[in-house]
Formats: sequence, structure tokens, C-alpha cells
Amino acid sequence: MSQQAAPRGRVVWALVITSVAGFMAALDNLVVTTALPSIREDLGGGLEDLEWTVSAYTLTFAVLLMFGAALGDRFGRRKLFGAGLAVFTAASAAAALAPGLEELIAARAVQGVGAAIMMPLTLTLLTAAVPAAKRGMAYGIWGAVNGLAVASGPLIGGALTEHVSWQWIFWLNVPLGIALLPLARLRLTESYGTGARLDIAGTLLASGGLFGIVYALIRGNVDGWTSAPVLTGLIAGGALLAGFVHHGIHNRAPMLPMRLFRNRAFSAINAASLLMFVGMFGSIFLLSQFLQGVLGYSPTEAGLRMLPWTGMPMIVAPIAGYLSDRIGGRPVVTAGLAFQAVGLGWFAMIVSPDVSYAAQLPALIISGIGMALYFAPAASLVMSSVRPAEQGIASGANNALREVGGALGIAVLASVFSAQGGYESPRAFVDGLEPALWVGAGVVALAAAAAALLPGRRAGRAGQADGSGVPAAAEDRVPVSA
Repeated sequence: MSQQAAPRGRVVWALVITSVAGFMAALDNLVVTTALPSIREDLGGGLEDLEWTVSAYTLTFAVLLMFGAALGDRFGRRKLFGAGLAVFTAASAAAALAPGLEELIAARAVQGVGAAIMMPLTLTLLTAAVPAAKRGMAYGIWGAVNGLAVASGPLIGGALTEHVSWQWIFWLNVPLGIALLPLARLRLTESYGTGARLDIAGTLLASGGLFGIVYALIRGNVDGWTSAPVLTGLIAGGALLAGFVHHGIHNRAPMLPMRLFRNRAFSAINAASLLMFVGMFGSIFLLSQFLQGVLGYSPTEAGLRMLPWTGMPMIVAPIAGYLSDRIGGRPVVTAGLAFQAVGLGWFAMIVSPDVSYAAQLPALIISGIGMALYFAPAASLVMSSVRPAEQGIASGANNALREVGGALGIAVLASVFSAQGGYESPRAFVDGLEPALWVGAGVVALAAAAAALLPGRRAGRAGQADGSGVPAAAEDRVPVSA
């Protein structure tokens, strides 16, 4: 009996520790959005500064995600998980104590570093602790907790901002992190991966290239699109990203092998994911400010009113999963992205300085249904597009591209917003918001077109038969980061 109890206890502890850590990392993607007006009021700064409070986290998270997983494989997953958790917790405290926007942005970047090390290792540690027969349930619980973090991010951020202070969206992580650190040391089992060579060159090329592009997009309207800093960011960033692609083609063990993109299924689902997050993140960034700055809702009220969008996946995802099993992932993902595009377009048509919430509600619900239809089958589509030995790389690449899409989306849509409007008055804000939402809708429509290029079910089975995919039954067993 004791021999059975010990593994069961280890499974429970692993599930609790990794789920809470994943919740913290996922929450910090959107928890800041409803606090942005309060941060701006307290610390000052313009639109470009607010963009960096979100993008500094998503960028470092994105470019270091696969590097963090490789570090864990090489030096010990439990050890690196603890290190990432400690960095994330300390950076959260630094963000809460930040006396100005520059310090807040720096702390957010360090938070992203900690999350990039911690987040991918939550799944490998959970996999090591859970017997194969029970992993489906464990992954489902882990995924649901992460989904809850995304859904509740704007609401939690709004409630803490309104009833305590915006600093508490960061203080919230500190007691959780302090509690998890000794538990991880005592309750998780150390494990190692293959010890493959770390791709430092690839990480530096991707980091520098993405920073240059995002910096130029954020500063374009402020400094002028032909100014030296902006042109330097665009040209140097583009060159570094081209170098990253060259590196991925010719290096013996790159962080992201470019040969994976020869596979139509892998290319299509990753293009769809990148474009989806460009449109979604950029829109949420602006709409959360619209609800407070223009319509006058409190932070909590704004978070509650965004729930039909951000919270809908918790309700619709099981239905989307069922449909995906019945008719295949391609039509479900394509329909979801089309719904998301329609929702953003609807919002763009009805937005005004005095629009009622009843008029907004259909757009929010349609967008939420679209998000749910996309998320449920997307993971299986990613994993079934590659061989089993490449599923870790495929998962990391997809999650990194989604985070990159979020950073680019905020930069692009905010650039459109600032070119057409601003914070001077409710009318000026709406003048900038409307074209930005149309751009977001167009980008997500492109994502739907990319998803439509996915191979059908019959073609997917043929690919599995020739070794280019994985068995269909494996799709539901493979862990994917949220």
C-alpha cells in the first residue's frame, strides 16, 4: 500500500507545483492589460511605454522559451525550474516596487526570462512524475489551469488594481513563488534530457532580430519612420532574422530547424498561430484601455466585461475538442479564426465614444467562440505535423511564435492607433481604435486563410503512414504549453 501511496503523492505534488507555476506565467501575459490606465496615471509615459510593459515580457519569454527547455535538459530540469521560478518571483517583486516606467519595463523583461526557463519545464517535470496511463488527465488539468489564467487575467488585474493597487498584480506572484520553491526542491524528481548542444548563436540572432523589429514598430510614429533609430531597427532586425533562418538551415543542431517548415501542415498551423496572436493581443491591449479611458468603466468592470471574450474558451473548448475528433482539426481551427476575424470587424463597425455594452456583447461572444475553436485543436495539429522525436521542438516553436505574435500585434496595432488617434479625447481614441481593429480583423482573416491550407484528414493519415506524422491516437497524449 505504501508503495502505491508514494507515487500517487508524487503525482499530486507534481501536478500542483507545475500547474501553479504555469498559472503564474500564463497570467502575466494578460493581467497587465486592465492595469495599463492606472500604471500610466501613476508613472506617466506615452503609448510606446505602455506597449513595452507588455512586450518586454512576451519578447523575452518568446525568444528564450526553447533555450530554457534546452538548459533544463542539459543541467537538470528540477534545478533549472527552481532557478527560473526564483528569477520570475524576484522580478515580480521588482516590478511591484518599480519607481518609474523604465524600471517596470526592465523588471518585466527579467520576468520573461524567468518564465521562459520555468514554463517549458513544467510539462517535462509533470511527464516524468505521472504514469503514462494517467498523463491525459494530468495534461488536461494542467491545460485547464493555464486556460483559467488567460481567461481571468484581465479580471484579476482589474480587481487588484481597483481594490488594492496595480502593484498587486505583481505582488500576487511573490508568495506563490516563495511557497513553490521549497516544494519543488522536496517534491519533484530530478531528470535530464539528451544533453544536446545549446544553440547560443541562434538565440542571440532571434533575440536581436525581434527586438530590432519591435523597437522600430513601437518608435515609428514617435521618432518618424525615416529616422535613423527606426530604420536601423528595421534593417538590422531584418538582417538578424535572416541570419537566424540561415542558421536554422545550415547549422547541425539549431534551436529551430528550418527543414520543419517544408512540411505544409507545420508551416500552415504556425503561420495561423502567429497571425492569430498578432490580431488578438493587439486588440485586447487597446480594447482594455478603451473600456476604461473612453467608456469610464472601473478596472474590475472592464475585466468582467471582457470575460465573454477571454473566458469563452473555458465553455466552448470541450465542444471544439469533440468537433475536432469528429470532423478533423482543419475545419474547426479555420472556422474559429474566421469567427475571431468577424468579431473584431464587428467591434470596429460599432465602436464609438458612447457605444453601449449591449452593442459590444455580440462581438465579444463571437471573438470568444472563435478563440475557443482555435485553441482546442491547434495543439494536436502542431504535434501531428512532425515525427515523435521532433514533437518537443515543434511545441516550443509554436509557443514561441505565438508569443512573438503577441509582441508584434501590440506594436503593429498600437502603431496604427497612434497614427490615426491618441489619448487627447474619447473621440481621438476611437479615431485610432477603429482602424487598428480593422487591421487586427484583417490579420486574423489571413490566419484563417493559412489554416485552410492545412492538409485534410485523409492527407494527414497518409503522412502518418509514411512517417511524417504521428499516430492519430498520440495527438491527445502529447503535452503542449499554453
